[in-house]
Amino acid sequence: MFKSRVDEVLSRFVAHEADQLLAIDADLGPVAEQVEVAVAHGKRLRAAFCYWGWRAAGQPDSDALVRAAASMELVHAAAVVHDDIIDDSPLRHGRPTAHVALRAALRRRPRATTAARSLAMLVGDLLMSLAGQLFATSGLPAAYLARARPLWAALARELIAGECLELLRTGAEPDTAESLKVIRYKTAKYTVEQPLLIGGALAGAGQRLREGYSCYGLPLGEAFQLRDDLLGLFGDPALTGKTNMDDLRAHRPTTLLAETWRLADEAEREQLRTLLGRRDLGEDGLEAVRAVMSRLKAPDRIEQMIGARVEEATRALDDMDIPAHASRALTGLALSAAVRRH
Repeated sequence: MFKSRVDEVLSRFVAHEADQLLAIDADLGPVAEQVEVAVAHGKRLRAAFCYWGWRAAGQPDSDALVRAAASMELVHAAAVVHDDIIDDSPLRHGRPTAHVALRAALRRRPRATTAARSLAMLVGDLLMSLAGQLFATSGLPAAYLARARPLWAALARELIAGECLELLRTGAEPDTAESLKVIRYKTAKYTVEQPLLIGGALAGAGQRLREGYSCYGLPLGEAFQLRDDLLGLFGDPALTGKTNMDDLRAHRPTTLLAETWRLADEAEREQLRTLLGRRDLGEDGLEAVRAVMSRLKAPDRIEQMIGARVEEATRALDDMDIPAHASRALTGLALSAAVRRH
């Protein structure tokens, strides 16, 4: 099973790196633990898209490619740790986030909360560095790796641009076009398109196939994040592992909120203004926002946007000249990305 292969690569690689930290000083134990925790969970979709970017170009299964693909999950782990710090999210996968968990190591220190956030930031930085290390030492020929190197720079640039855009637009009047731009750069590209393109570059894919990957990957990546927007507010925390209030308390520029705002009248907008961005927002406030969204059928609108993007992605897949097994796998991944409960 592909996921178990990626899990094994990540577990061994990160355990070794954690041991290297501990060899420097035993006091680094809490940091080493968070490095390992960061990669302990995940659907491994980014690794899967990289893998099938390789296979769809006609290349055979390869353990070295699986190692290279697993590096995409370290990029994701780094992004998650940093995102949780920025959003001050308390939970991830039902466990305390890194900056929360690290407070325990500093509980007798002055300014422990600030120091824990700093430690978590460094954990995220290390994970991003480890992503590059795993990719470079995957065992693939140097010439293959060189073909993908420019895409790594683009991936990092676009991911950081998306995160910055979200911060710059948090608290502003919601706008659907702007929110879609944020999710395209913050999530869609590094979740689907860039892993596909990196796998294709490693395989020596031609321009037409690479263009097909983008036509498939961009709308599907947006559908993935639109589903996250819905789950963030209407999902079951027991399944998502996160609280339903994060997006509202942070007043994040989600497309769900933007569509709600677009459909709302002035009285409904005034009600939203009194609730969004409140750090003390409770269950009553959450239910009030949900009620407005449901009354305006904003969740239905997001479902339609998801469906349209999945359809666009699968149409692009139909236009690609790729092996049948790769087409089947990418069709299945499209459903896994967009139709899920966590």
